[in-house]
Amino acid sequence: MGELLTIGELAGQVGVAASTLRYWEDLGLLPRPARVAGRRRYPPAMTSQVGLILLLRDVGFTLREIKALVAHRPSARDDGWRELHERKLAELDRRIARAQAARTAIAHGLACPHEDLTECPNFTRGIAALLAGASLEEAHSH
Repeated sequence: MGELLTIGELAGQVGVAASTLRYWEDLGLLPRPARVAGRRRYPPAMTSQVGLILLLRDVGFTLREIKALVAHRPSARDDGWRELHERKLAELDRRIARAQAARTAIAHGLACPHEDLTECPNFTRGIAALLAGASLEEAHSH
């Protein structure tokens, strides 16, 4: 099994603060570790568990969603697991579309030949569309 790790050793190996590990324990993302002389001691395999949490966080899952995913180690065939992943994929698609629209709008602003953007007909049409309730994607296409 290997030597048990202190919280500082585990934190150093996975690149997070010890306070983050304690917080994740409080949230139930990580199991409560064994204690030796009152100090937390983790099995070396805990690095994989923390790595999973970091991966899920980095791809956009919230801590609440991560807790649901790691709580019972669902399989890819689990309907709840699939539903959560499909919702996250749809959310990421929406965020990507907004980011692409924002990038296009900024690039247009940089390339606009008008000295004053408020004199640009494309800019003023876009503002009017936003004020009328259009999304950034829709407003920029006007």
